[in-house]
Amino acid sequence: MATVRKAVPRRLVRLASLRAVSTSSADTFPKQVKIVEVGPRDGLQNEKSIVPTAVKIRLIDMLSEAGLPVVEATSFVSPKWVPQMADHTEVLKGIQKFPGINYPVLTPNLKGFEAAVAAGAKEVSVFVAVSELFTKKNINCSIDESFQRLDMIVKAARATNTAVRGYVSCVLGCPYEGKMSPAKVAEVSKKLYSMGCYEISLGDTIGVGTPGIMKDMLSAVMQEVPVSALAVHCHDTYGQALANTLMALQGVNLQKLLEAGHFICQVLNRKTSSKVAQACSKL
Repeated sequence: MATVRKAVPRRLVRLASLRAVSTSSADTFPKQVKIVEVGPRDGLQNEKSIVPTAVKIRLIDMLSEAGLPVVEATSFVSPKWVPQMADHTEVLKGIQKFPGINYPVLTPNLKGFEAAVAAGAKEVSVFVAVSELFTKKNINCSIDESFQRLDMIVKAARATNTAVRGYVSCVLGCPYEGKMSPAKVAEVSKKLYSMGCYEISLGDTIGVGTPGIMKDMLSAVMQEVPVSALAVHCHDTYGQALANTLMALQGVNLQKLLEAGHFICQVLNRKTSSKVAQACSKL
């Protein structure tokens, strides 16, 4: 996904209950959700300075130690387009594979998928966008053409028993086309789910969403895709990510998560924008 980033690590949260998105009562929040940590891939991919492979491996291992169930490790994309991910094979082979933790990788095309599987990937992520213009500028094709590419990946994944997750970009707004229609988001999500993606991540790529817009979009998508197969990916461009993300955290070691965030911020020579990390540093 193209990103407008505010901080790393990044997290993607899976919805676990219809009631959680249809009411404001805390008593009806889901007791448990799945957190998909995407910092090593989505958080680092647009960094101008190349992060050493050893640092990426250490970051992923630290996130694993924090108890996160899924850590998206890297992207098998051409180094020509994303130089930061040129060491994808070394990263995937170099990380510790903690029992019970999944390490999916992003694969934009069949060539990337084949390289990922050869490197040991057991799960891959694919992506499409709701906006035609965003798709054209991001991957130089139409939405229909992007689905044709994904169809090849999904078929290859089925043949190799590889799980596939799907990302949908620009679900609440596009930098070129503005607000997106919930019906169009539902249409694209349904098609992605029907192809064989076991989970669909709905991404507010430029962080323009509000809770009301998020609810309208989710209501439309849930008419076409089971809520158990949905996830949300919120960017904090306008400080709305937490408001847009209805979640409960269970099983994650907060101290170790803070340590991982501190580690990568030191490497990148920047201050954290995590409110929790800022508060804890004052204690």
